[in-house]
Amino acid sequence: MKSLPVWEPQRLLQSPLFEPLYPELAGLASGPFPSLDDLNALLVQREIAAGSGKPLRFVAQAPGRLPLEAQYEPRCYLAGEVQTRPDNWHDLFNALVWLAFPQAKAAINRRHYAALTEAVPAGGRGGGRDMLTLFDESGVVVACADDELAGLLRDFRWKEPFWLRRERLPASMAFSLFGHGLYEKALQPYVGMTGQALVLQVAPEFFAQPLAQRLAQLDGLLADYLAAPQHCRHTRELTPLPLLGIPGWTAENSDPGYYDNTRYFRNGRGRFKLH
Repeated sequence: MKSLPVWEPQRLLQSPLFEPLYPELAGLASGPFPSLDDLNALLVQREIAAGSGKPLRFVAQAPGRLPLEAQYEPRCYLAGEVQTRPDNWHDLFNALVWLAFPQAKAAINRRHYAALTEAVPAGGRGGGRDMLTLFDESGVVVACADDELAGLLRDFRWKEPFWLRRERLPASMAFSLFGHGLYEKALQPYVGMTGQALVLQVAPEFFAQPLAQRLAQLDGLLADYLAAPQHCRHTRELTPLPLLGIPGWTAENSDPGYYDNTRYFRNGRGRFKLH
């Protein structure tokens, strides 16, 4: 079993996979592995709330078997408390995604709580919660202003957008990790690393904006999607995306032969839609 990397925020700040977290990582770069106090300090003077509107704060995880109201999503919704384990990469990235995409995380929390307090559907927890959990853990937000490129992704024609048309990508399509489980995997990227993508339509002007503005716009668009009752009904709303095919995300994909690995860049039809 591989040991996880030590806390080296400067290394993460040099990786494009962590770009949505750059502002938060920069604020933590001078200290040891972030504590609850460090994370809560990032909330000061920022109006971040849980799905209920309760002010957000990061707290220690409660031990043992917990009643419903003390479990992660209900406690977050009812009290604004995000349970966070110490010295834990998975929970750290969850906290950082709350800071980077607060509206979207609140929308997920709101829908999880609503589903938990409704009648349990026949056969289990329901496709809606499955979709929300999959996106929360492994989601990728794809901002797109080019229908043709989106169509190529939809058809799993990976080499065409990522290699043959890669010069068009910077002004037409951007990829942002959302899932905190995916960020944990990105500490040690590997061939086979795959995200679950949701494509959001943006104007071409989006790509010329500074990072902070792009993140704020993506957060709002994503929150609107996640809050809409016709969405988040099934995991089929998401499509697998081979992340290390994205230009610049690994040095190896500067060779066109990289995309000939059909075990990673699989054929088949996806389900990308522009939202």
